Amino acid sequence: MGTVQGEFSPAIQIRDLKKVYGGKAAVDGLTLSVGRGSFFGFLGPNGAGKTTTIRMLMGLATPSAGEIEILGMKMPGQALDIRARIGLVPDDSLLFDHLTGPEFVEFAGRMYRLPRDVARSRAAELIALFELDGAKQKIIGEYSKGMRKRVAMAAALIHRPDLFLLDEPFEGVDAVGARLMKDILHEQVRRGATIFLTSHVLEVVERLCERVAIISEGRLVVDAPMSELRTGAESLEDIFVRVVGGVERTAESLDWL
Repeated sequence: MGTVQGEFSPAIQIRDLKKVYGGKAAVDGLTLSVGRGSFFGFLGPNGAGKTTTIRMLMGLATPSAGEIEILGMKMPGQALDIRARIGLVPDDSLLFDHLTGPEFVEFAGRMYRLPRDVARSRAAELIALFELDGAKQKIIGEYSKGMRKRVAMAAALIHRPDLFLLDEPFEGVDAVGARLMKDILHEQVRRGATIFLTSHVLEVVERLCERVAIISEGRLVVDAPMSELRTGAESLEDIFVRVVGGVERTAESLDWL
């Protein structure tokens, strides 16, 4: 019996990745490896290149230079095969505002080539799981930010992907919804899936992730296991501020405040 293509390769392998917009590098020589079955945090200040990196991982942006390998397959040459095994929760909630939640999740299942009856039954189960069944008749354009994130997560789960790309998945989600989403993601890791997470809520990353990478101005400045980062007295927030060159400011900086 043969092995699955790329079975023993990392979930994500990036080598010397670069993306230039208007003469400025949004991502500048990024090299990164994400092991399979791991919960990986990808951090950086606003404009550091996180979303651009995810867009290149999805094949939505073409690298200016460098290589991307996902689940043992090359991007962009095997983009369609790669996308079929990825679940995406985008930062800007690219949802269809004129569909209801169940319609959108079922549509996502059909896009992943699930049979109609399977897509419909899974969509109904996921809508109930994410406690959105009280809004079944509402179109997504009427959803709150937190509800949009929940329905995006439901759509990302419907085909049981091997890799999740999550860009600020907890933004606007209340504590109960965030706890549910975290429990579901931990269960996905237990079954062998890989989570690639960006978030500005560093306490969440510190609790969830096994390994963390931090980028600044498109370049990698930290790549280490959380267990190693926790050995010192610094919190993840302290490390983040130090390595991205943040300047400590307080109200004392303004005489009138």
